[in-house]
Amino acid sequence: MSDRIQSSIRRPVAAIISVVICKREVLLVRRANRPDAGRWGFPGGKIELGESIRAAAMRELFEETQVRAEVLQAYTAIDAFDLDEDGTMNQHFVLVGVACRWLSGEPRAGDDALEARWFPLKGLISADPAMSSGVAEMARQAATLVET
Repeated sequence: MSDRIQSSIRRPVAAIISVVICKREVLLVRRANRPDAGRWGFPGGKIELGESIRAAAMRELFEETQVRAEVLQAYTAIDAFDLDEDGTMNQHFVLVGVACRWLSGEPRAGDDALEARWFPLKGLISADPAMSSGVAEMARQAATLVET
């Protein structure tokens, strides 16, 4: 296959989301970029070539929040579609959810995060339009893993 044809083939992009739990709270960032710009979600980003899931989770977490955490395990994967208003697909991300236990640092927005702060797990509502899809359920699943 020629380079020109091969470069036009788009494939899903592997990325991680770090789901950090501390004292029944979860760390969220308000996203600056698509998909879900302006919504609250988990810190994360693309996995670099040759980078492990664990290393990507730690790197992206620190870049976006200045927080350090113990990476416990990858526990789920979800699809995130970046669509134009007319429904045209810009990018398809496969997000690997990684459960993490907070170690140190106070959240400070950095990199592509507009804000970073702790949210009580009890206060998360699945249908909240300010949150990215699946945040409440993924946070609860991670809390179960972190607390055991």
